[in-house]
Amino acid sequence: MDSKTKSLRKKPIRAFVLVTTKPGTSEDIVSSRKIKGVKLANSVFGRYDAVIVIEAESLEELKKIIYEVIEQHPNVIRTETLISLQR
Repeated sequence: MDSKTKSLRKKPIRAFVLVTTKPGTSEDIVSSRKIKGVKLANSVFGRYDAVIVIEAESLEELKKIIYEVIEQHPNVIRTETLISLQR
């Protein structure tokens, strides 16, 4: 294993989670910034109501943050997760 491969494995997985919420509740989702792994959470205009940026050490950790924390929020209707290829 070369040094470039080793250095890639140490970097976290970054994902962009696009969130659709119940009307008028996107600010509740933005409070997700306090969740471990959430680097940025903003309300946005457009097709989605909020965008959350997550960094996790593994896909398992990422899955846990998205499915067990974000999607369980009572105001979340739908999410779409985009995993970044560039680390």
